[in-house]
Amino acid sequence: MRTTIMEVDTNRFNKNISLIKEYIGNKKIMPIIKANAYGTYINKRIDIINEFDIVAVAIVDEAIELRKLGYTKEIFVLNQPSIDELQEIINYNITIGLSSEEFLDNIDINTKMKVHLEIETGMNRTGIQLDKLNNFIQKIKKLPNIEVEGVYTHLSSADYDIDYTKYQLQRFKEAVSVVKENFDNIVYIHSSASNGLLNFKDEVSNLVRTGIIMYGYESFKGTKEKINIEPICRLKTKVSFIKEVDKNESISYSRKFITQTKMKIATIPIGYADGFRRCLLNQGEVIINGKRAKVIGNICMDSCMIDITNIEDVKVGDDVYIWDNINITLEEIAEKCNTINYEIMSTISERVPRVFK
Repeated sequence: MRTTIMEVDTNRFNKNISLIKEYIGNKKIMPIIKANAYGTYINKRIDIINEFDIVAVAIVDEAIELRKLGYTKEIFVLNQPSIDELQEIINYNITIGLSSEEFLDNIDINTKMKVHLEIETGMNRTGIQLDKLNNFIQKIKKLPNIEVEGVYTHLSSADYDIDYTKYQLQRFKEAVSVVKENFDNIVYIHSSASNGLLNFKDEVSNLVRTGIIMYGYESFKGTKEKINIEPICRLKTKVSFIKEVDKNESISYSRKFITQTKMKIATIPIGYADGFRRCLLNQGEVIINGKRAKVIGNICMDSCMIDITNIEDVKVGDDVYIWDNINITLEEIAEKCNTINYEIMSTISERVPRVFK
């Protein structure tokens, strides 16, 4: 196995789920396991996801993969699929989010298909607008094989905008009332992902879409003041080469770092093709022997260099943590990359083995 790996602690994952269940009370959890479960590969652990009656992914291909892995319970595709995927949706018994009139107008099936109606309340990405909801419902009623099982929306700003989120929730409440007037068997009503479930009381919903907090990372600054989740992943590699470099030598491509004095440099086998961002050149740090070592020079596709001049007893084969959740957090890396922890997590590439603990 490669020395560059992501460790995934399944005990911590299960603990986080227990904390979320305690926090939300009698609502059901629908875990979001899209994008390879935010890069953790929990979605490939059928023994873990079998604990849930319904799971959510983003695209039909992700749902098909789950079926092929052996998951037999309900899979919900959050995003409006293409009409070209209709046969696969039916073949693999997949539940979909529905909001497109074009999709609805082209459905011609002889088999039952479950859908959740997506309501546009202020995200303005996808969803049925409130003033078109009745017309949309009447079209569905002409299609006896479409079973409306759920209704949902997306909250755009539940991490910081109280008034706008309350506005969205009120619009959703109105939509749910209309849907319930027309369909008797609505099983799932959901609006809240991690931000929403932690910051708002949605009296209408009976389901929450838990995302990044399941994996132990903050969905907004201050998350852990509300729920004591623990990070489940550590990204690590090992020192592959050590060298001493004289003053005025350049390090890596394009000579972005020039030594000002004699230095001791270690090479580590992780690069931007693994998801270690090039923007971290000359500002990123890693942990080796419990101390921070600076990333110097351009990050290569498969490796990068770190300054170990002032760190004693470093040798080839020593562990190097890109993030260890203690000395360096995922959030710190995201901030240095001017992005969010979600993006860093979900873009660790497939060539980095996931090792479950």
